Amino acid sequence: MSSPALEFLKRHNLLPATPVAATIAACSAALLFIGSQDVSRVVAQPQATPSAPVVVAQATTSTKPSSDMTAFTPEQKKAIEGLIREYLINHPEVLVEAQQALEAKQEAQRAVLMKQAMSTVGPALFRSPSSPIAGAEKGEITVVEFFDYNCGYCKRAMPDVAKLIEGDKKVKFVFKELPIFGKDSEAAARVALAASKQGKYFELHRALLEYKGKVDEARSLELAKKLGLDIEKLKKDMAAADISKEIIETRQLAEKLGIQGTPHFFVADKVIPGAPENLHEVLTQNIAEVRKAGGCKVC
Repeated sequence: MSSPALEFLKRHNLLPATPVAATIAACSAALLFIGSQDVSRVVAQPQATPSAPVVVAQATTSTKPSSDMTAFTPEQKKAIEGLIREYLINHPEVLVEAQQALEAKQEAQRAVLMKQAMSTVGPALFRSPSSPIAGAEKGEITVVEFFDYNCGYCKRAMPDVAKLIEGDKKVKFVFKELPIFGKDSEAAARVALAASKQGKYFELHRALLEYKGKVDEARSLELAKKLGLDIEKLKKDMAAADISKEIIETRQLAEKLGIQGTPHFFVADKVIPGAPENLHEVLTQNIAEVRKAGGCKVC
């Protein structure tokens, strides 16, 4: 939206808070300023005497929109709103197009901001010594996943993640515990992180995500016992300060990167939000692109 249009909406209290309403406002402003010649025929008011200055007519005969929004009277504003309403009723597809354009622009802006953030959080994202890993310890390509054990899409992604780790021996996979679904998820994350101290992180991680149903502390300990872990040591390690620190730092990292849900993958500086049905294909394609470009520049 042009700055004059935005100023107009602010001055006349027409800037709504909701995304759809904001889209309508954006369309309205665009129509107002792009169609200044047509608007002039609606907003130009009859003058009382021939000698009176024709301010509005002079302002709107130019193809360039005026930045002086105070020139609009209540009557002119009402006339403009009527014209815009009529146009949008006759062309409702404009709203859909504007909403799609807005979402695409916002996604592009998020991607740019995320890449900028990665230049400063790269070490914490890719090389944190406290984050569990699988695959090649010194892999040429690093993949990172933020996840929650009670996230349905994270569970759906697990087979593709395992396939990638088992199929590409040059990939280092970093796990970021991001329990966003409450206390049960955090308890499961603590059990999994404690399992890493017994060398069984990935085995328990996989079991937790492959479990059909919700996992909590009791279920996590039950699965850990089946894998042969020392449960008493596990319970003690769950409460350790370093595990609390890892969860807190992962949450802070996710906030800096603008991550709003799980799963969320990084292949070097390439971002893959969610779990598409062809996740393995998407991951391998991004890995191939990073390799072709000469490797990860931020890892």
